[in-house]
Amino acid sequence: MTKSLKARLPLPGLISAPGVFDMVSAKLADSIGFDALYMTGYGVVASHLGLPDAGLATYSDMLGRLRQMVEGIETPLIADGDTGYGGLLNIDFTVRGYEQAGAQAIQLEDQEFPKKCGHTPGRRVIPLDDAVRKIRVAAEARSSKDFLIIARTDARTSLGIDEALRRGEAFANAGADILFIESPESIEEMECIGRSFDVPLVANMVEGGRTPILSRAELEKLGFKIAIFPTSGLLAMGAALASVYGELHDRGSTKEWSGKFYGFDAFSRLMGFERVWDFERRHADRDGG
Repeated sequence: MTKSLKARLPLPGLISAPGVFDMVSAKLADSIGFDALYMTGYGVVASHLGLPDAGLATYSDMLGRLRQMVEGIETPLIADGDTGYGGLLNIDFTVRGYEQAGAQAIQLEDQEFPKKCGHTPGRRVIPLDDAVRKIRVAAEARSSKDFLIIARTDARTSLGIDEALRRGEAFANAGADILFIESPESIEEMECIGRSFDVPLVANMVEGGRTPILSRAELEKLGFKIAIFPTSGLLAMGAALASVYGELHDRGSTKEWSGKFYGFDAFSRLMGFERVWDFERRHADRDGG
């Protein structure tokens, strides 16, 4: 695992980035050895606020979560920056803030405010010229080109694949390092995206979403460099919680639950208890002195 997303991009192979949404998911994913993690807006808004990903989280909400994650992990983090939380000045402020917080890439999209999750209905995009200005400002705002700009368009759903491709090309020309054509609806459309660009491409794999879930080999063959799985952990966690809580409600105990628990000792170590235990051992003779 390389510590730099930019350095990893030219190397062979797909970068599969799981969605992380709180410190438990971030630490678990960090311990496995991925090339990158993806701070998912959908998951952060759900876990942090208990609300839908519909433009309700603020810049401060997301920046606070980002700082926590970066401080607690070593894997390069791609961070969802939504629409930049406002106009051009907000874009400038958001990019600078995310870079200073330690993200290695920011994802910015061309939706109207309030934005919505990319695999839900009712999304509309701003005029192309306005979207291009945002990407240009984002590219200018960063202090280092090691901090990557991922430009996302949601135009496919409302305006069609041709408009989405046109926007992708304009974003690349405006300074985007990576392109994200959101929610293509068939393998044929994904093939078209892969043929259309020479810059790294993101595939968004949302279980139950609009885009087909493909294998690593299939995504590589189509020309994608990064595959994000923003809701995989969140939905798996939801299923596990519903199961164990249902068992507890119905039976009053988890003794006969058929699911699998993460080991208590292993989880304690993941959260950093080893340092606590070591500290207490080293300073035990000083207590009460």
